[in-house]
Amino acid sequence: MSNDLIQMPIDPAGEAFVVNRDCVFLNHGSFGACPTPVFDAYQHWQRELESQPVEFLQRRWPALNQAARTTLAEYLGTGADQIVFVPNATFGVNIVAHSLLKNMPLAPGDEVLTTDHAYGASDRAWEYACGQRGAVYVRQHMPLPVTDATDFVAHFWEGVNDRTRIIFLSHITSSTALIFPIEPIIARARAAGILTVIDGAHAPGQIDLTLDEMGADFYTGNCHKWLCAPKGAAFLYARPAVQDLLDPLVVSWGYHSLNPGPSRFQDLFGWMGTSDPAASLSVTAAIAFQRAHDWPRTRAACRALLGEARERIAAIAGQGQVAPDDPAWWQQLAVIPLPAGDAPTLQRRLWDGYRIEVPIIAWNDRRFVRVSIQAYNRPGDIEQLVTALRAEL
Repeated sequence: MSNDLIQMPIDPAGEAFVVNRDCVFLNHGSFGACPTPVFDAYQHWQRELESQPVEFLQRRWPALNQAARTTLAEYLGTGADQIVFVPNATFGVNIVAHSLLKNMPLAPGDEVLTTDHAYGASDRAWEYACGQRGAVYVRQHMPLPVTDATDFVAHFWEGVNDRTRIIFLSHITSSTALIFPIEPIIARARAAGILTVIDGAHAPGQIDLTLDEMGADFYTGNCHKWLCAPKGAAFLYARPAVQDLLDPLVVSWGYHSLNPGPSRFQDLFGWMGTSDPAASLSVTAAIAFQRAHDWPRTRAACRALLGEARERIAAIAGQGQVAPDDPAWWQQLAVIPLPAGDAPTLQRRLWDGYRIEVPIIAWNDRRFVRVSIQAYNRPGDIEQLVTALRAEL
């Protein structure tokens, strides 16, 4: 591989990202980075807010919020009244967990079913809420590797019984970086009268979403990860039939709206006190940026580079893979198993010794390296990671 090729970004759009070029950044999945045009839009809205805060928040913001929600809703395959902006997906999960366990007619011992792949913060939110309401939080073990979606669904469904009231699933898992086959589980749950809650923190911008067709009762996702919006931009989706089950974590003016809108959902969640809406208003710019740069092609190029990383790291580690080379299971984010060892120490050594920003994951007594590939990554980034892992392992 020539040095020129190693240094070449896999996509010209990668040059637009605000990301430190003095390190190897392979952790877009945790917090991501903004393209410069999107960050410029973010700062524009902040300047607009500060130049006349009363004018902006009291007179301009409602229409701006509606426009941004409409653009995002179209991107997500739903209507603007079915989504509200929230600061992050964890916030969205907390809204749903606390609301459902308070407002549903639960009996002692009723269950919330999830998997042992759930994101830690969301997992804790459900554990806490269940503890407050006398519900049982059940983690169904989903072993690795995964190979067949039908077998996956069947194994998960073994955790369902006549006490299961809610199913909570990650769409793309954080710890194991797998795309779960959630659609058949959602359909089966609907037929059984079980509510479904999906944590889509990693999904928007990495895979295509059509929320109304998907059929989940509740879905929350981050815009600040793979959609490349600024931090603080996320959404909560609720089907119209179940929106009345939700209560805001912060009660504000919308509880007794002076000017009730067409949606109680929007009244309760549209305004939760003074905050900086610049991140959510910049989602429109993030969507426009990706459309202008033919993002399906960018995602395909990222996946190809990640595929190379999977193969080369697996050859060093000798631990196999957690999923086949199938886009149904992974796209721009993947974990590769490593030999047993201390995860925090290896992650620190990769940063201190090689300036490589990549998470080393500990999950169920196993150790993984989780690699994210975004438009700004280069083949040389993978070369440096492989070299470092070869030395450290």
